[in-house]
Amino acid sequence: MNIHTKNKIKGLSSEEADVSRKKYGSNELAKAKSKSFLRTFFENLGDPVIRILLGALIVNLFFVFRGGDLIETIGIAISVFLATLISTLSERGSEAAFRRLEEECSRSCFRVYRDGKLVKVPIEDIVVGDVIAVSAGEQIPADSFVINGSLRVDQSMLTGESREIEKNKSRDSTRSPSSKSAVFRGSVILSGEAEIEVFAVGLNSFLGKISDEIGADTRQSPLKLRLTKLARQISRFGYVAAILVAVAYLFNTFVIDSGSSIELILRKISDLHYSIEHLLHAFMLALTVIVMAVPEGLPMMIAVVLSANIRRMIRDNVIVRKPVGIEAAGSMNILFTDKTGTLTEGKMSVSEIVTATPSQMHRYRSFDELKKNSRHISELYAYSSLYNTSAAVSSGEILGGNATERALSASVSEYAEQKTYSASIKEKLPFDSTNKYSAAEISASRRMVLVKGAPEKITSFCKYAYTENGKRISFSSVAYSILSYVSSLASEGTRLICIAEGKRMPHGNDLGELTFICVVALCDKLRAEAPFSVRELDDAGVQVVMITGDNRDTAEHIAKDCGIISQKKNLVLTSDELQKMDDSELTHALPSLAVLSRALPTDKSRLVRVAQDMGMVVGMTGDGVNDAPALKRADVGFAMGSGTGVAREAGDVIILDNNLASIGKAVLYGRTIFKSIRKFITLQLTMNFCAVGISMIGPFIGYDSPVTVVQMLWINIIMDTLGGLAFAGEAPLASYMKEKPKRREEPILNRYMIGQIAFSGIFTVGLYLLFLSSPQILCLFRESHDDIYLLTAFFALFIFTSVFHCFNCRTDRLSLFSGLSKNKAFISIITLVLFIQLAFIYLGGSFLRTAPLLKNELITTLILSLFVIPAEFLRKLLLRLRGKKVGF
Repeated sequence: MNIHTKNKIKGLSSEEADVSRKKYGSNELAKAKSKSFLRTFFENLGDPVIRILLGALIVNLFFVFRGGDLIETIGIAISVFLATLISTLSERGSEAAFRRLEEECSRSCFRVYRDGKLVKVPIEDIVVGDVIAVSAGEQIPADSFVINGSLRVDQSMLTGESREIEKNKSRDSTRSPSSKSAVFRGSVILSGEAEIEVFAVGLNSFLGKISDEIGADTRQSPLKLRLTKLARQISRFGYVAAILVAVAYLFNTFVIDSGSSIELILRKISDLHYSIEHLLHAFMLALTVIVMAVPEGLPMMIAVVLSANIRRMIRDNVIVRKPVGIEAAGSMNILFTDKTGTLTEGKMSVSEIVTATPSQMHRYRSFDELKKNSRHISELYAYSSLYNTSAAVSSGEILGGNATERALSASVSEYAEQKTYSASIKEKLPFDSTNKYSAAEISASRRMVLVKGAPEKITSFCKYAYTENGKRISFSSVAYSILSYVSSLASEGTRLICIAEGKRMPHGNDLGELTFICVVALCDKLRAEAPFSVRELDDAGVQVVMITGDNRDTAEHIAKDCGIISQKKNLVLTSDELQKMDDSELTHALPSLAVLSRALPTDKSRLVRVAQDMGMVVGMTGDGVNDAPALKRADVGFAMGSGTGVAREAGDVIILDNNLASIGKAVLYGRTIFKSIRKFITLQLTMNFCAVGISMIGPFIGYDSPVTVVQMLWINIIMDTLGGLAFAGEAPLASYMKEKPKRREEPILNRYMIGQIAFSGIFTVGLYLLFLSSPQILCLFRESHDDIYLLTAFFALFIFTSVFHCFNCRTDRLSLFSGLSKNKAFISIITLVLFIQLAFIYLGGSFLRTAPLLKNELITTLILSLFVIPAEFLRKLLLRLRGKKVGF
């Protein structure tokens, strides 16, 4: 294809572009296929607890065809459907937020030569053979060769290397992707202008190949593992309880009712119809117990808690792509984090200005401080920063130039807008990496020739130096103190630039006689909140390891400033040193690792793998294509919002403001969510314990079904949706960040929870037995042939104790009202639950096996149910007096 003739670029014709698109493909990258609603729904049916319910549902369906209870079957089906639906809607909502972010990031157009004209073309419409005009501030839209001009690009998103790379037209006619003229999609242009010719697009680009490769499944999240284990525990408990209930019923039917008469027992057994009827009834009782033992609303509650907190987190600059990812963040015990943009501000800025004094030197922290003390030097500094540069200040924004020039211009941008330092440029030499300087001759209040460049280059031509009052002194008198200090800064990895004034414009390596003005130290400043964020994560038991492409000295300096290096954790490795270690040596060294410098992309994936093999829950931050494999492998991948689409696609959580403090918030939310889940599970299992317990003992005191399956399902449906919302509103408490992270294999049920469930369950079952068997209580309720009023009152008692157990389970403190002011919705929601349940006591009829109660009957029931509160208070008090560990 004839792209250009006689330096006039024509580009492709529309027809040639269509041919190229058909031959080489479009410039669209691979996107993870969005799951359909139905597919997500059916995948969520695989939840461990829902699988138990589905088993019960199938068995119930079998008995429906044999005259079983259809209402019970419908109740189980509704419970399964609602839990799965809420979970699916939550997941789809998170994915929708992510897709909106991706759409915003892909709305970019580029200047492309088509049909002899320079036109704007969307990135996905660029094809092989297109010639594109690019300049500073833009990204490279497709893999290309520079054919005109020169660029300095940042390829860190692809390679992990933070240094600027110069790209220009190659003298090699073969044009290999490894040549100096090759630029790759995703690279950011720091300075320069050029025309580039596309040689690879879409999936065939370097970025596209990596994007297409990231599809491997990661290991199960800690929450999934814990729920699977919980489901097994509940199943065993349910099966044992079911067998006991069935055996108890058959023993009561065949033995107790027969007065232990062997002859009567044998007669009953020999009656085939009688035996089958009671065996089926025993089986249905056992099935009822299994259904009651399963916390039907747990999947629904987890979905509600995750959904509510995910919406809240968006306000804190955190988008959760995968709901289980945020819970994994709460269990995280090691975080591998980038330096640039996460611990630091992600942009160069002036940190120090060093000037000469008659005796030695003076250091200023900012241009404003310099301006107050030296009018003369500040003027020269400002003129150099505004005119001896490729950057420009426009409406408060810094455009063009390399990172150093943008930082210098930014330090005086306020005065540029005010036109305090106006001048005209007579002649200009842009920065050249070979000569290591730039120069400009300007006309302001007088003619000036300003030169800036590498300190070792500029100072070698300095004969004089300006002092703060504008007088010139011999540079040799201050050279030692200035150059020694500059050398110490350089050893820490600080970027340095020297500014001087000359008598004439430089020629090649001849800069002429110069007068020293100042040395400027530039750095990517540590975020103000970084030290606090590192300390907060450290207090939370999260080991923070900084991974950077910087040299060892720079990395160590930053890590010390933000507190990553400590007495317990002070190991600093380079990539070369890491590669010399085998996995066993790395496993031994990892607990004391603080910094990895000169890191390569493969180092990140290896660190994640080794940490996971040690049983750790691993977090990884990243923004570049090179980070995507490690983000995908990690238990929770934190992708930066400003990063590449490939990184965001690989991540579980997106940090919109690229800030370590937001990762700390994600950890806090993750812990809050897990605690909310634990609190709710304690409530659910206490209620289910009570239901199973009274169902097991009920037949022995004359009540086959004190609580029906439909009643239990109805209570759970209301308690799990509204109760889940009540617990979802639990505020993230700073005290959670003082706790150590949970082990990956740590079960959901801890000793404190088991103790509370057992004590509250036994006490409440005892209260139920007293209610159903005490003559003093029975006489307070109306009599009927089917005990409907007593059973309705028992249903009300069950509801009231469930509501009061909500308060018991909400906090592990002695006071029920501890932290309640931070969850104002709790009282409102629990009150609503109480009214709904009471309404259905009076409206439930045959569906819920209820009849309207008199006022005194309802009050009696309410007073009895209140006893669960002082009982739980005494248990908590006793634990504290014995010095036992208390908490969820």
